[in-house]
Amino acid sequence: MGLPKPAHPLISLVPFEEIQYPAKAAPTALRNNFYSIALKRNFTGKLRYGQQAYDFDEGVMVFMAPGQVLSYETEAPLRHAGWLLMIHPDFLWHAPLAKSIRQYPFFSYAVHEALHLSEKEERQMTGIMQHIAQEYHANLDAFSQRVILAQLELLLTYSERFYQRQFLTRRIAHHRLLERLEDLLTTYFASEALARQGPPTVQYIADRLHVSPNYLSVLLKTLTGQSTQQHVQAKLIEQAKQQLSTTELSVSEIAYALGFEHSQSFSKLFKTKTALSPGAFRNAFN
Repeated sequence: MGLPKPAHPLISLVPFEEIQYPAKAAPTALRNNFYSIALKRNFTGKLRYGQQAYDFDEGVMVFMAPGQVLSYETEAPLRHAGWLLMIHPDFLWHAPLAKSIRQYPFFSYAVHEALHLSEKEERQMTGIMQHIAQEYHANLDAFSQRVILAQLELLLTYSERFYQRQFLTRRIAHHRLLERLEDLLTTYFASEALARQGPPTVQYIADRLHVSPNYLSVLLKTLTGQSTQQHVQAKLIEQAKQQLSTTELSVSEIAYALGFEHSQSFSKLFKTKTALSPGAFRNAFN
């Protein structure tokens, strides 16, 4: 994208005017491992969110969670203004936002339209982005993360307020299968079944969603870039990170709570997905 290295290893904020796009326009799909919040103006392309068309003709803001797929198509090289805020999930650990960010409805395939803002609302959101930019480019100190997190939470709270207003005035199309999958995994991971029976199998998930395992995996791969098993593994890693960073449980206790018969299997999966051992990940927060 022609950008300099970020000033922080886990968060980045760049003006869209500084991004260099290819001179030749071509359909492009993006799948990132971090949260992204885009506030943009004068965007002339067409977006797809997962497999759905995404309404951005008059919208201003787009929100993406890690692992989601966004594709764009344009007849001319992209040129637009605004801000792109990117946050790695690890930036949120030890903060309440680590648990609450997924509860915001706009980080979901169920929402397939951009956030439309009035001029006053856009000024508010731009102001918050500018405050984050000031802190991001300042010298890092013991308060930097807390200040940025506070601004981020304010940004998300205003976004929820404006989206709720928008939900009342605009029709929202829901992608029911992905909603049901997320609800199913959330319920299963919160139950005793996880420790007793282990992570849910692809067959188990497919049966409860009333589709074949092959159909489910192909559809999820198309929508999100991940198979059913990868979705389950991502949920496991998310739960593991939360427990490693917020509890005193041993690695073995966490492994058994997540349904692994052997802690070595858990450690191997965790290192494969994060490039860190569970112990090294925990030590990074001490």
